[in-house]
Amino acid sequence: MDKGLIVVLCVVTCVVGILMPAAAENRMKYNGYSGGMMLHTGYVFGGVSTPQQGGTVVATEKMQGMPIGIGGAIRLNFGKYLRVGTEGYSTTLYYGQKGSYATIGWGGLLADCAFTKDRHTFFVGATVGGGAYRNLTLTEAMLQDWEVENNVSYRKYAFMAVAPFVGYEWAMTQKIHLVLKLDYLLNVTNPQPDFITGPRLYIGFMFCRGQQNS
Repeated sequence: MDKGLIVVLCVVTCVVGILMPAAAENRMKYNGYSGGMMLHTGYVFGGVSTPQQGGTVVATEKMQGMPIGIGGAIRLNFGKYLRVGTEGYSTTLYYGQKGSYATIGWGGLLADCAFTKDRHTFFVGATVGGGAYRNLTLTEAMLQDWEVENNVSYRKYAFMAVAPFVGYEWAMTQKIHLVLKLDYLLNVTNPQPDFITGPRLYIGFMFCRGQQNS
């Protein structure tokens, strides 16, 4: 069996195992929604860019560091614990000394289990979807705009994304929540040597309607 499929099945099984008892207990009653935007950074690693010319590697760039990005999510609440929805993000890592960068755009369907006490909510879940990876490597610094360059390598490919996550929400008011989230994006179907992965920390605000504290 394909390794990526095994990872997906394991993640889905774990999420379903967490969410189904909660959903059964609360009979899936609709209980409002939330949505908002988040900024993120973190530390990613594992990628190596090796641009080639005529089949010969002309440079090797180690790809690691702190990415920056933005995105958002929307969730529908069911019962006391279950939340399902969708999210999408874009993240960029600048690496090397010559202006190289890699960008990942991904999104998908999410499900999580949220435990609320007073103003505090802790949640755990996962997102399953897809993404696009773009990597621009410069072997020499670009000194002028609008010039055709021979020192550029560009790669683009798609992949299936799985991103398990945990997080915390603090209810500033009944309708506005401050959110902190930690996730780990995985490329489960198209492994590539320049793919970067690692923990990302998100911070943002969610605008809520109909949620009930326990």
